[in-house]
Amino acid sequence: MPQIQLTPAQRKAHRSDAHHLDPVVHIGNDGLTAAVRKETDAALKAHGLIKIRVLNDDRVAREAMLATLADELDAAPIQHIGKLLVLWRPVAEKVKAVADEDRMPGPKDVKVLKFSKRGGQRPEVKVVRVLGNQRLTPGGQIKRAKVRKKSVKKTQG
Repeated sequence: MPQIQLTPAQRKAHRSDAHHLDPVVHIGNDGLTAAVRKETDAALKAHGLIKIRVLNDDRVAREAMLATLADELDAAPIQHIGKLLVLWRPVAEKVKAVADEDRMPGPKDVKVLKFSKRGGQRPEVKVVRVLGNQRLTPGGQIKRAKVRKKSVKKTQG
């Protein structure tokens, strides 16, 4: 798979985004093994932008590892600084499951503030759980939703 080509401005933006990241993959003295490739691929799928720490003193070998990982994993090499390598690959969007049409909304936790009649006191905070068939009135009371009756004319015709 060919590696992704980026413009210098895009590469600069990804470098700045990667600045605060910690390395998520470590490459030991064995070099690029199948396990390292698998973990790097999983990290790219999860995060998109990752740092890799290489425990090898040979700079040429580290550059070769960066190029190899970028080619094999269809990623863009962002930076090689010291013993750190930075790779980027766009994260695939997850497909959401189709929701059932008959499903009701789930419970919500709502904060209700009850203010004191005297001015200088803090309001009383109460967390109330509102279920799918309930509603919260302006006074903070929970009421069940009323079943709406259909008109006689609509049911006949």
